[in-house]
This record gives sequence, structure tokens and C-alpha cells, in this order.
Amino acid sequence: MSGRFCVSLTRATDDPDRATVAFVVANAALGCDQDTIVFLNIDGVRLAVQGVAEQVNEEGFAPLKELMDNFVEGGGKILVCSPCFNKRKLDAEKLVAGATIVGGAKLVEFLAQGAPAISY
Repeated sequence: MSGRFCVSLTRATDDPDRATVAFVVANAALGCDQDTIVFLNIDGVRLAVQGVAEQVNEEGFAPLKELMDNFVEGGGKILVCSPCFNKRKLDAEKLVAGATIVGGAKLVEFLAQGAPAISY
């Protein structure tokens, strides 16, 4: 077992259920002592911008902003797909805490060490 876990998230405000559940699972992985990353790609990169997660409050779950804050405070890392972020012309000066813009090689490096991954 690698001791690592990856959650890939392609959705944001367009699918609050998937966006929320992705961070619920990511927090659960941290709770199981896994070195955990959330890889935001495609439209999921929008969640890396301050103020966006506050718009997502899926019934039956904690607010997404709270889940994201708990994830980062628990040691989780949010990796943001650089080409996806740039394509959408988002502002890198407004990244949420714990988010880092990276190229695909960073994800491959993490996964190549045997990390299981789940996608939303």
C-alpha cells in the first residue's frame, strides 16, 4: 500500500454534488492517514479561486468551503491543472489557501508511486 490517495475533480459550481462529495472523500482519506491530494482539472479548477467554493452548499453536507478548509488544515494538498486554469483565464493571484498550480507531470509523479485515485 502506498499510503497515498488522489481525488481528481473535474466539476465545480456546475455540479455541487460531485464537487462536495470529492472533498468529503478527500477528508476521509486524510482521516485514514493517507497523504492525499485533490487534483482540480477541467472546470474543477474554478474551485481554486477565492470566493467560488462559497457558492456551493449541497443539501445534507457541510458547505464546500468548510470541507476544503478542513482538507488543507488537515495536511491535504490541492493541485490545480495549469493548462486548464490558464484556458479559463483565471487569476492566479486569487488562489485559495493550499492550492498550487502544477503541470500534469506532478500528478503522474504522485500516481506513479502507487497512489489509488478516484474521479468526480
